[in-house]
Amino acid sequence: MSEITSIEPQIKDKERCNIYVDGRFYCGIKLEVAVKYHLRAGMQIEKSKLDEIQLETEKSQAVDKAMTFISASMKTAKQIRDHLAKKGYTEAVIEYAVGKLEYYNLIDDYAYCRAFVNSSAGKGKKMLEAELVKRGADFAAIEQVMEEVEEDAGAALAVLEKYMRSKQTTKENLYKGFRYLLSKGYSYDTAKAALSAFDCNEDY
Repeated sequence: MSEITSIEPQIKDKERCNIYVDGRFYCGIKLEVAVKYHLRAGMQIEKSKLDEIQLETEKSQAVDKAMTFISASMKTAKQIRDHLAKKGYTEAVIEYAVGKLEYYNLIDDYAYCRAFVNSSAGKGKKMLEAELVKRGADFAAIEQVMEEVEEDAGAALAVLEKYMRSKQTTKENLYKGFRYLLSKGYSYDTAKAALSAFDCNEDY
């Protein structure tokens, strides 16, 4: 059994309050719901009961917030989960909302990965993969898209040319340019090919 240690009105939404359990923030809930279930500071309650209350009363609102969140641009399932968690929804409500979006095919990590790759010019496969992992995309979706992506030495060359634009073509600067391509996620072979194309007369 846990204890509700405080109930505080939310700053951005006066119709909602934050529930703190055992001294830590646990979830957000409507004030009218807190009143309906007689929630108060000092009350002994199972966390699972708070989960049930929020799921019963706020699951539709959570779905609406998730829909609003994805309306501007595609999101991964993890990004949606993180967004709803910041809004104070419990895991049960979050999974309900994500499940609804998945049911209506509004979450597609493969499509997200594909779109992200297509809009990320000037980045090698390693950087693309790392950024997709950071965004929480499904590993299977990332792997599938990475298998479909072929690094373009021409794109790497364009990146190198931009990097070298205001620099002298010295061996030291070319090496720095090569390292720069590696830092952008290009493979050793792709970076080498771009370097050779940039200055084919040099032997590296």
